[in-house]
Amino acid sequence: MKNRYETVFILTPVLSEDQAKETVKKFTGYLKKNDAKILHEENWGLKKLAYPIQKKSTGFYYLVEFESEGTIIKPFETEFIRDERVMRFLNVKMEKHHIAFAESRRNRSNKKATAAQN
Repeated sequence: MKNRYETVFILTPVLSEDQAKETVKKFTGYLKKNDAKILHEENWGLKKLAYPIQKKSTGFYYLVEFESEGTIIKPFETEFIRDERVMRFLNVKMEKHHIAFAESRRNRSNKKATAAQN
């Protein structure tokens, strides 16, 4: 049975927009190559960090929600560790309440976006 995971990672702020997109593509591509099904992606953009990491006070935040076998997680984390563009990352296995919350949060943000367009 496949599990559902949520990964948030922070990229160094010295990257250009294109370099940040390329880095995100690398990680989403890794998931796809290893038979993971990407369910949702969110670019949270450049945000201020709660505390400095590697003497930097901001970073590009990105969230990916996916379904895959549990065996993919350890090698996926190794990819993050080896990439100097990644300052921090967190993989979380989603339980049913977490999944419900994430879907309701998405629905709320989609309604707000639709209301703002009208």
